[in-house]
Amino acid sequence: MPVFELVITLLLVGAVLSALARRFHAPYPALLALAGAALALLPGTPSITLDPELALTLLVAPVLLDAAFDSSPRDLRRNWRAVTGLALVAVALTVTAVALVARWLIPELPWPAAIALGAIVAPPDAAAATTVLRQLRPPHRILVILEGESLFNDASALLIYRLAVGAAVTGAFGGWRAVPMLLVVAVGSALLGAVLSRVSLYASMRIRDVPTAVIVQFLGTFAVWMVADRLGLSSIIAVVVFAILVARIAPDVMPARLRIQSYAVWDVVVFVLNVLAFILIGLQLKPILQRLSPAELARYAMAAAVICGTVIVVRIVWITTYAAVARWGGTRVSSRAAIVVAWCGMRGIVTLAAALALPAGGAGRPPFPFRDFILFTAFCVVLGTLVVQGLTLRPLMQRLGLHDDGSVDREARLARAETTKAGLAALEFAGGDSEMLDFLRRKYEARRRRAETPEGQPDPAESDGWRAYHGAQRRAQTAERRMLSDLRAQGVIGDDAFHQVEEELDWAEVNAEARGGAGREMES
Repeated sequence: MPVFELVITLLLVGAVLSALARRFHAPYPALLALAGAALALLPGTPSITLDPELALTLLVAPVLLDAAFDSSPRDLRRNWRAVTGLALVAVALTVTAVALVARWLIPELPWPAAIALGAIVAPPDAAAATTVLRQLRPPHRILVILEGESLFNDASALLIYRLAVGAAVTGAFGGWRAVPMLLVVAVGSALLGAVLSRVSLYASMRIRDVPTAVIVQFLGTFAVWMVADRLGLSSIIAVVVFAILVARIAPDVMPARLRIQSYAVWDVVVFVLNVLAFILIGLQLKPILQRLSPAELARYAMAAAVICGTVIVVRIVWITTYAAVARWGGTRVSSRAAIVVAWCGMRGIVTLAAALALPAGGAGRPPFPFRDFILFTAFCVVLGTLVVQGLTLRPLMQRLGLHDDGSVDREARLARAETTKAGLAALEFAGGDSEMLDFLRRKYEARRRRAETPEGQPDPAESDGWRAYHGAQRRAQTAERRMLSDLRAQGVIGDDAFHQVEEELDWAEVNAEARGGAGREMES
């Protein structure tokens, strides 16, 4: 029970920290990292050991699918050089540099363990950066590069991690002989993700109950991960391909009611998993700190600080070099954008999950070599990058003066215009002429005019008539809700009827407010 109470309390603390992060425009993982550090130092907290085999599956699979589902293959193709450079070259350089520095600082650290440490701290977490950047609306290309990097650097880093952990446990490392195997694993994982995406969509098309659909989505995510793992493939690549392909087709087969509610559930789950990751790492650091002597703790702390600095510097050096070479080759690369991308190297949940997944030993098996040191260093790198880089990202962006290029808004305006025209065309074949049909046509015509209004010209939605319309609509919705509550309070209707009508009013309000861009909607 004390552990359960602690988890519930820390989830509440996580929600409060998230609200504070939004208030001060900071990435909420930075505050969670500070809370995890405080938890490790807090007397009286219990020690919890998570099953290493469960860590990656539980903490990474849903988070990765959520990120991959929202990615844009078109934008990734347009920026494939930058994404590939960060996901492959930057990861390889980071793994190499961290392994060399770790061996220099801790000479008794075996090479496989040093490489595993490099792979653990190599992949940045785009969520921490984009949490801040989306509030500041930078050029869209920066977000595409960071989000694309976070998808594929996880795969490259965890493939290296897997080889290094296997070498540390078995004492054998394949070297260059492992390269063909890695290629086979990558291709096989992508094919598996593609096949399972079709299976998932076939099952989802037949489900209309929201709770059942959401459970099937989560079970499908874990199933893809576990099947890939059992087949010796890359679970990361399989889940990424699975999510990208499902995202292309799901909007055509999933009802809007189910989609809205499932998206809300996924947002909550991703947040809870981030909180749990920092809770678990804090609870596992506590016994480590208790086992270390003051001299060992000072040695580990110095090594972790140097490795954290190495991780930051390697990324800056690589991106600076890439930008210089690209400009020399005639490609236009913004130096200010390069600075922002270089500084967005915060580590997060994947680093924590990979560290927690190291074999803990037991049942006659020894623990992973220097597991305590690797766990301690991984958390210090996450904490250091989130605090140093995460909390300074907003001032840096404001100093550089980078602004949204408007590309997404232009494409959204085009999409609104074309979809509205398609709706109007469909109404032409509706037949009949009634007051409701005429009202519907007028609404579509208003949407079309709004979408086709060139930038810089007066917005039809800002006219006195539309402002009066929106005001009257809000007053009517408020009156409806007040009357509904009064009917229940007076005993005229029961709770079942209340919730049924409340859901209808909720959908009407969502429909009225759902408009991309400025947040105003011209239809009820």
